Amino acid sequence: MTSGAGRFHDLVPRVLSALGLAVIGGAAIWAGGWWFLLAITICVALMVWELHQILTPATERRFGAVLAGLAGVGVFLTGVLPAAYVLPVALLPSIFALWLLRSDRTQFAAFAALIVLAGFGMQHMRVDFGAIWLLWLLLVVIVTDIGGYFAGRLIGGPKFWPRVSPKKTWSGTIAGWVAAVAVGAVFMAITGAGPELLALSVALSMASQLGDISESALKRRAGVKDSSNLLPGHGGLMDRFDGMLGAAVMLLLVERVVVFPPVVGG
Repeated sequence: MTSGAGRFHDLVPRVLSALGLAVIGGAAIWAGGWWFLLAITICVALMVWELHQILTPATERRFGAVLAGLAGVGVFLTGVLPAAYVLPVALLPSIFALWLLRSDRTQFAAFAALIVLAGFGMQHMRVDFGAIWLLWLLLVVIVTDIGGYFAGRLIGGPKFWPRVSPKKTWSGTIAGWVAAVAVGAVFMAITGAGPELLALSVALSMASQLGDISESALKRRAGVKDSSNLLPGHGGLMDRFDGMLGAAVMLLLVERVVVFPPVVGG
């Protein structure tokens, strides 16, 4: 039987990493404007660079900075120009990867597009809906991860997908949904939003988990533990923001087909 200390051996680094990112991210969200756009641009560029590091042999990594730079420029321009003009530029890393890379081209193209669209989605959320709704999105992702972590270790039970992510359990997965509902309920009280917000919170929680498991599958296929060592002892940005990628893209799609923010009686 695993001891209590053993089950939570990685708790301290996870908490320290989360707190550091929360402070930086929270300050960028609060500041908005150019500060937030710059933060999103840097994160997107670094995550595309990490993706290149994961999928490309060490001897063939000369294009990583180019592809990362293209991704960063694409996201930055979404804050300057109308999206219709920028999206072709934002997808250039995926297109160029099909030409430049020798292996895992489709995986890189798909994930790079996901990263860029997530960055665009977060910029769109901050500008069009304000800091409060971006904070809601962020908290849904965070509590999904926290709920899954503690429930998975305290309750355990059947594994979700043991071949790809041995630590993830069904109890942790469901706990993440419950935690997301709690966040939705708090924001209903704060904003006066309708009960649809609870369902949206669960949907984004699920999308967050899909982003997490997808990155785990990518890393397992590549035979690496972390996306990079940009955060010493804690892995890379993709390891910390994989859930946000899925949730941000999901919301970008959903808010086009449902009323958002949901209104009472809407």
